[in-house]
This record gives sequence, structure tokens and C-alpha cells, in this order.
Amino acid sequence: MFILMKIILFLIRNFMITGLQDIDKCRQQLHDITVPLEVFDYIDQGRNPQLYTKECLERALAKNEQVKGKIDTMKKFKSLLIQELSKAFPEDMAKYKAIRGEDHPSS
Repeated sequence: MFILMKIILFLIRNFMITGLQDIDKCRQQLHDITVPLEVFDYIDQGRNPQLYTKECLERALAKNEQVKGKIDTMKKFKSLLIQELSKAFPEDMAKYKAIRGEDHPSS
């Protein structure tokens, strides 16, 4: 029984040593990877770290939609502003459009 225990411990030790050697071989390939600290918070809380990536992407998509809405609003505002300025100051706006290369009215 004692010999069997020694053999099992020997096999476990060799398995662990081989695993640590494999990790050490991979170390050079992974030396420049940075992990956000929030990922470790997820792990500490027992959450899946992939949820961090998913939630980051969801936040980025929401922010993208928000910015897109602002851009669309600004484009509409610019168009309306040019229309109103063209009514109030037709000569000046004609010069402006000529300088900008906009011979046709903006919509």
C-alpha cells in the first residue's frame, strides 16, 4: 500500500511539474497582455469574466447609438440653420456656399 501511495504522489508531482513547465513556456507569448482590473473584480465576485466583455460591448453600443443620435440632430440643425440664414442673408449665404463648393441648397 505504501509503494502504491508513493507511485501516486510521484505521478501527481510529475504532472504538476509538467504543467508548470508548460505555463512557463507560454509566459513569453503573454508578457504584453494587460487585463482590466474590473475583470478581477468579476472573478472575485464569482461572476464569469466574459460578462465583463459582454457588458463593455453593450455599453459601447448604447453610447454609439447616443452619439449617432447627436450627430443626426446636429446635421438637421445645420440644414435648418443654412435654410434660415439663406432666407435672411441670401447674398452672404450665396458667397458662403460658393466658398464651400455648395452650389445646390443643402437639405
